[in-house]
Amino acid sequence: MPIIKPISDLRNYTSVLQDVSIGKPVYLTKNGRGCYAIVDIAEQEEYEKARAALQLMCELEQGRKSGEEHGWTSASDVREHFRRKVNEE
Repeated sequence: MPIIKPISDLRNYTSVLQDVSIGKPVYLTKNGRGCYAIVDIAEQEEYEKARAALQLMCELEQGRKSGEEHGWTSASDVREHFRRKVNEE
């Protein structure tokens, strides 16, 4: 069951923070509508890792589709591309 509290409860933030744990964020409302969530830092870090992994998988999928539609780049062409980039710097 989610923990939902009005934002005015932050006046006594210690009691609000005691309710926060991994897998149990506290949702804060403002004028009766959801506004903020307070989550455990470990849970936030896991969320960021999962988001980065999902973004990487999406980019890899786009690359795969591009390779299938437009042809693949050989390993030697990729090496040459990065050698040119290094020499430009």
